[in-house]
Amino acid sequence: MRIDLHTHSLASDGTDSPAEVMAQAARAGLDVIGLTDHDSAAGWAEASEAAAATGVTLVPGMEISTRCEGAGVHLLAYLPDPEYPPLRAELRRILDGRSGRLAAMLTQLQAAGIDITEADVMTRVGGAPAIGRPHIADVLVAKGLVSDRAEAFREWLGSGRPGYAARYACPTRTMIRTVTESGGAAVIAHPWGRASRHVLDRDTLASFQVDGLVGIEVDHQDHGPADRDELRDIATDLDLVATGASDFHGGGKVDHDLGCNLTAPAQLERLLDHAAANAGRSGRDVAKVVRP
Repeated sequence: MRIDLHTHSLASDGTDSPAEVMAQAARAGLDVIGLTDHDSAAGWAEASEAAAATGVTLVPGMEISTRCEGAGVHLLAYLPDPEYPPLRAELRRILDGRSGRLAAMLTQLQAAGIDITEADVMTRVGGAPAIGRPHIADVLVAKGLVSDRAEAFREWLGSGRPGYAARYACPTRTMIRTVTESGGAAVIAHPWGRASRHVLDRDTLASFQVDGLVGIEVDHQDHGPADRDELRDIATDLDLVATGASDFHGGGKVDHDLGCNLTAPAQLERLLDHAAANAGRSGRDVAKVVRP
Protein backbone atom coordinates (compact mmCIF):
# COMPACT_ATOMS: atom_id res chain seq x y z
CA MET A 1 0.00 0.00 0.00
CA ARG A 2 1.38 3.41 -1.04
CA ILE A 3 0.42 6.27 1.29
CA ASP A 4 1.20 10.00 0.91
CA LEU A 5 -0.19 12.05 3.81
CA HIS A 6 0.72 15.68 2.96
CA THR A 7 -0.58 17.37 -0.21
CA HIS A 8 -2.00 20.74 -1.25
CA SER A 9 -4.63 21.85 -3.75
CA LEU A 10 -6.09 25.08 -5.09
CA ALA A 11 -7.91 25.34 -1.76
CA SER A 12 -4.62 26.81 -0.49
CA ASP A 13 -1.40 27.21 -2.45
CA GLY A 14 -1.39 24.18 -4.72
CA THR A 15 -1.95 24.52 -8.45
CA ASP A 16 -4.54 21.75 -8.95
CA SER A 17 -8.12 21.37 -7.78
CA PRO A 18 -8.81 18.84 -5.01
CA ALA A 19 -10.36 16.46 -7.56
CA GLU A 20 -7.30 16.82 -9.80
CA VAL A 21 -5.01 16.05 -6.87
CA MET A 22 -6.97 12.85 -6.26
CA ALA A 23 -6.77 11.93 -9.95
CA GLN A 24 -3.03 12.59 -10.03
CA ALA A 25 -2.63 10.47 -6.91
CA ALA A 26 -4.29 7.59 -8.73
CA ARG A 27 -2.01 8.03 -11.74
CA ALA A 28 0.99 8.06 -9.39
CA GLY A 29 -0.08 4.67 -8.04
CA LEU A 30 -1.08 5.90 -4.59
CA ASP A 31 -3.65 4.04 -2.51
CA VAL A 32 -4.13 6.65 0.23
CA ILE A 33 -3.68 10.41 0.22
CA GLY A 34 -3.94 13.10 2.87
CA LEU A 35 -5.26 16.43 1.62
CA THR A 36 -3.77 19.01 3.97
CA ASP A 37 -4.38 22.49 2.64
CA HIS A 38 -3.17 25.41 4.72
CA ASP A 39 -5.43 26.40 7.61
CA SER A 40 -8.59 25.21 5.85
CA ALA A 41 -10.91 22.28 5.17
CA ALA A 42 -12.20 23.94 2.00
CA GLY A 43 -11.03 21.17 -0.32
CA TRP A 44 -12.38 18.21 1.62
CA ALA A 45 -15.83 17.97 0.00
CA GLU A 46 -14.54 17.97 -3.57
CA ALA A 47 -11.76 15.51 -2.77
CA SER A 48 -14.24 13.23 -0.98
CA GLU A 49 -16.47 13.14 -4.05
CA ALA A 50 -13.46 12.20 -6.17
CA ALA A 51 -12.47 9.25 -3.98
CA ALA A 52 -14.87 6.78 -5.59
CA ALA A 53 -13.98 7.79 -9.14
CA THR A 54 -10.24 7.60 -8.54
CA GLY A 55 -10.11 4.59 -6.23
CA VAL A 56 -7.91 6.52 -3.81
CA THR A 57 -8.69 6.65 -0.07
CA LEU A 58 -8.78 10.17 1.35
CA VAL A 59 -7.58 11.15 4.83
CA PRO A 60 -8.89 14.72 5.36
CA GLY A 61 -6.48 17.03 7.12
CA MET A 62 -5.03 20.52 7.16
CA GLU A 63 -1.62 22.13 7.70
CA ILE A 64 -1.87 24.80 10.38
CA SER A 65 0.56 27.67 10.92
CA THR A 66 1.90 27.81 14.47
CA ARG A 67 4.84 29.42 16.25
CA CYS A 68 7.27 28.04 18.82
CA GLU A 69 9.92 30.25 20.43
CA GLY A 70 9.70 32.67 17.53
CA ALA A 71 10.08 30.02 14.81
CA GLY A 72 7.35 28.93 12.44
CA VAL A 73 6.17 25.35 12.99
CA HIS A 74 3.64 23.71 10.69
CA LEU A 75 1.20 21.29 12.30
CA LEU A 76 -0.65 18.64 10.32
CA ALA A 77 -4.11 18.06 11.80
CA TYR A 78 -5.73 14.84 10.62
CA LEU A 79 -9.48 14.16 10.92
CA PRO A 80 -10.41 17.03 13.25
CA ASP A 81 -13.83 18.61 13.54
CA PRO A 82 -13.26 21.91 11.68
CA GLU A 83 -16.40 23.33 13.30
CA TYR A 84 -15.01 22.93 16.84
CA PRO A 85 -15.34 26.57 17.99
CA PRO A 86 -11.79 27.08 19.34
CA LEU A 87 -10.29 25.52 16.20
CA ARG A 88 -12.56 27.45 13.88
CA ALA A 89 -11.71 30.72 15.66
CA GLU A 90 -7.95 30.11 15.43
CA LEU A 91 -8.15 29.16 11.76
CA ARG A 92 -10.10 32.33 11.05
CA ARG A 93 -7.48 34.39 12.87
CA ILE A 94 -4.66 32.71 10.95
CA LEU A 95 -6.39 33.20 7.59
CA ASP A 96 -7.11 36.84 8.42
CA GLY A 97 -3.43 37.25 9.21
CA ARG A 98 -2.48 35.81 5.83
CA SER A 99 -4.80 38.16 3.98
CA GLY A 100 -4.04 41.11 6.24
CA ARG A 101 -0.34 41.17 5.43
CA LEU A 102 -0.90 41.19 1.67
CA ALA A 103 -1.06 44.98 1.42
CA ALA A 104 2.14 45.41 3.42
CA MET A 105 4.01 42.87 1.31
CA LEU A 106 2.89 44.47 -1.94
CA THR A 107 3.81 47.94 -0.71
CA GLN A 108 7.29 46.73 0.21
CA LEU A 109 7.76 44.98 -3.13
CA GLN A 110 6.60 48.07 -4.99
CA ALA A 111 9.04 50.18 -2.99
CA ALA A 112 11.77 47.77 -4.10
CA GLY A 113 10.86 48.41 -7.73
CA ILE A 114 8.55 45.45 -8.43
CA ASP A 115 5.51 46.20 -10.59
CA ILE A 116 2.86 44.15 -8.75
CA THR A 117 -0.73 44.83 -7.68
CA GLU A 118 -3.34 43.16 -5.53
CA ALA A 119 -5.29 42.34 -8.69
CA ASP A 120 -2.25 40.43 -10.00
CA VAL A 121 -2.18 38.31 -6.85
CA MET A 122 -5.92 37.69 -6.69
CA THR A 123 -5.89 36.15 -10.17
CA ARG A 124 -3.60 33.50 -8.68
CA VAL A 125 -5.63 32.98 -5.50
CA GLY A 126 -8.87 32.00 -7.20
CA GLY A 127 -11.32 30.71 -4.61
CA ALA A 128 -8.71 29.67 -2.03
CA PRO A 129 -9.50 30.95 1.48
CA ALA A 130 -5.79 31.15 2.30
CA ILE A 131 -3.87 33.93 0.56
CA GLY A 132 -0.20 33.11 0.91
CA ARG A 133 3.25 34.10 -0.23
CA PRO A 134 3.20 31.36 -2.89
CA HIS A 135 0.49 33.29 -4.72
CA ILE A 136 2.74 36.37 -4.80
CA ALA A 137 5.62 34.13 -5.86
CA ASP A 138 3.56 32.88 -8.81
CA VAL A 139 3.07 36.47 -9.97
CA LEU A 140 6.81 37.07 -9.81
CA VAL A 141 7.36 33.91 -11.85
CA ALA A 142 4.75 34.96 -14.42
CA LYS A 143 6.42 38.36 -14.77
CA GLY A 144 9.75 36.65 -15.46
CA LEU A 145 11.40 38.12 -12.37
CA VAL A 146 12.27 34.73 -10.88
CA SER A 147 12.41 31.21 -12.24
CA ASP A 148 10.25 29.49 -9.63
CA ARG A 149 8.69 29.83 -6.18
CA ALA A 150 11.90 28.78 -4.45
CA GLU A 151 13.81 31.67 -6.02
CA ALA A 152 10.95 34.06 -5.21
CA PHE A 153 11.16 33.15 -1.54
CA ARG A 154 14.95 33.23 -1.53
CA GLU A 155 15.22 36.64 -3.18
CA TRP A 156 12.01 38.46 -2.25
CA LEU A 157 9.57 36.79 0.14
CA GLY A 158 11.54 34.90 2.78
CA SER A 159 12.22 36.27 6.25
CA GLY A 160 14.47 39.31 6.01
CA ARG A 161 13.83 39.82 2.30
CA PRO A 162 12.21 42.97 0.81
CA GLY A 163 8.71 41.51 0.48
CA TYR A 164 8.45 39.73 3.85
CA ALA A 165 5.88 40.74 6.47
CA ALA A 166 5.14 38.88 9.70
CA ARG A 167 1.68 37.48 10.43
CA TYR A 168 -0.22 35.81 13.24
CA ALA A 169 0.41 32.14 14.05
CA CYS A 170 -1.02 30.25 17.00
CA PRO A 171 1.41 28.94 19.66
CA THR A 172 2.29 25.37 18.73
CA ARG A 173 1.40 23.91 22.12
CA THR A 174 -1.99 25.62 22.10
CA MET A 175 -2.81 24.34 18.62
CA ILE A 176 -1.80 20.76 19.45
CA ARG A 177 -4.24 20.88 22.36
CA THR A 178 -6.94 22.44 20.20
CA VAL A 179 -6.59 19.84 17.43
CA THR A 180 -6.67 17.05 20.02
CA GLU A 181 -9.74 18.50 21.73
CA SER A 182 -11.45 18.77 18.33
CA GLY A 183 -11.08 15.00 17.92
CA GLY A 184 -8.17 15.13 15.47
CA ALA A 185 -4.60 13.84 15.52
CA ALA A 186 -1.67 16.30 15.50
CA VAL A 187 1.56 15.58 13.61
CA ILE A 188 4.40 18.09 13.17
CA ALA A 189 5.24 18.65 9.50
CA HIS A 190 8.89 18.64 8.34
CA PRO A 191 10.12 19.34 11.91
CA TRP A 192 13.77 19.80 10.89
CA GLY A 193 13.13 21.74 7.74
CA ARG A 194 13.44 25.53 7.66
CA ALA A 195 13.59 27.51 10.92
CA SER A 196 11.70 24.95 13.02
CA ARG A 197 14.79 22.74 13.23
CA HIS A 198 16.30 24.98 15.90
CA VAL A 199 13.37 24.72 18.31
CA LEU A 200 12.17 21.14 17.87
CA ASP A 201 14.65 18.98 19.72
CA ARG A 202 13.83 15.67 21.37
CA ASP A 203 12.87 17.20 24.71
CA THR A 204 10.51 19.71 23.11
CA LEU A 205 8.84 17.01 21.06
CA ALA A 206 8.45 14.92 24.22
CA SER A 207 6.87 17.86 26.01
CA PHE A 208 4.40 18.29 23.15
CA GLN A 209 3.20 14.72 23.70
CA VAL A 210 1.67 15.88 26.98
CA ASP A 211 -0.44 18.30 24.93
CA GLY A 212 -1.53 15.56 22.52
CA LEU A 213 1.12 15.35 19.79
CA VAL A 214 0.94 11.89 18.18
CA GLY A 215 3.54 12.03 15.41
CA ILE A 216 6.24 13.71 13.36
CA GLU A 217 6.78 13.81 9.61
CA VAL A 218 10.10 12.03 9.18
CA ASP A 219 10.41 11.37 5.44
CA HIS A 220 10.18 14.74 3.71
CA GLN A 221 12.21 16.46 1.01
CA ASP A 222 13.46 19.03 3.53
CA HIS A 223 15.18 16.24 5.50
CA GLY A 224 18.45 14.68 4.41
CA PRO A 225 19.30 11.01 5.14
CA ALA A 226 21.01 11.75 8.46
CA ASP A 227 18.08 13.89 9.66
CA ARG A 228 15.62 11.17 8.71
CA ASP A 229 17.56 8.54 10.61
CA GLU A 230 17.77 10.72 13.72
CA LEU A 231 14.11 11.74 13.56
CA ARG A 232 13.07 8.12 13.13
CA ASP A 233 15.10 7.20 16.19
CA ILE A 234 13.38 9.98 18.15
CA ALA A 235 9.96 8.80 16.96
CA THR A 236 10.75 5.25 18.01
CA ASP A 237 12.15 6.33 21.38
CA LEU A 238 9.11 8.54 22.14
CA ASP A 239 6.59 6.14 20.55
CA LEU A 240 5.48 8.79 18.07
CA VAL A 241 3.94 7.96 14.70
CA ALA A 242 6.52 8.47 11.93
CA THR A 243 4.95 9.67 8.67
CA GLY A 244 6.29 10.36 5.20
CA ALA A 245 4.87 12.50 2.42
CA SER A 246 5.55 14.55 -0.68
CA ASP A 247 4.22 17.96 0.41
CA PHE A 248 2.87 18.08 -3.15
CA HIS A 249 1.85 21.51 -4.51
CA GLY A 250 1.36 20.61 -8.16
CA GLY A 251 3.41 22.87 -10.40
CA GLY A 252 4.05 25.24 -7.52
CA LYS A 253 6.88 23.29 -5.91
CA VAL A 254 9.54 21.31 -7.74
CA ASP A 255 11.01 18.03 -6.46
CA HIS A 256 7.90 17.24 -4.42
CA ASP A 257 6.22 14.74 -6.72
CA LEU A 258 3.35 12.68 -5.37
CA GLY A 259 4.67 9.57 -3.69
CA CYS A 260 8.29 10.73 -3.47
CA ASN A 261 8.06 9.93 0.26
CA LEU A 262 5.61 7.49 1.78
CA THR A 263 4.05 6.53 5.11
CA ALA A 264 4.22 2.88 6.13
CA PRO A 265 0.79 1.20 6.43
CA ALA A 266 1.42 0.32 10.08
CA GLN A 267 2.12 3.98 10.84
CA LEU A 268 -1.10 5.07 9.14
CA GLU A 269 -3.03 2.59 11.26
CA ARG A 270 -1.44 4.00 14.40
CA LEU A 271 -2.32 7.53 13.30
CA LEU A 272 -5.94 6.55 12.66
CA ASP A 273 -6.10 4.78 16.03
CA HIS A 274 -4.95 7.98 17.75
CA ALA A 275 -7.52 10.01 15.81
CA ALA A 276 -10.30 7.57 16.73
CA ALA A 277 -9.34 7.70 20.41
CA ASN A 278 -9.31 11.51 20.37
CA ALA A 279 -12.64 11.57 18.56
CA GLY A 280 -14.16 9.30 21.17
CA ARG A 281 -12.95 11.48 24.02
CA SER A 282 -14.08 14.68 22.33
CA GLY A 283 -17.57 13.53 21.43
CA ARG A 284 -17.26 15.68 18.28
CA ASP A 285 -18.60 14.90 14.82
CA VAL A 286 -15.14 14.60 13.33
CA ALA A 287 -14.00 14.17 9.72
CA LYS A 288 -13.98 10.62 8.42
CA VAL A 289 -11.61 8.66 6.20
CA VAL A 290 -13.26 8.45 2.75
CA ARG A 291 -12.76 5.07 1.14
CA PRO A 292 -13.65 4.43 -2.53
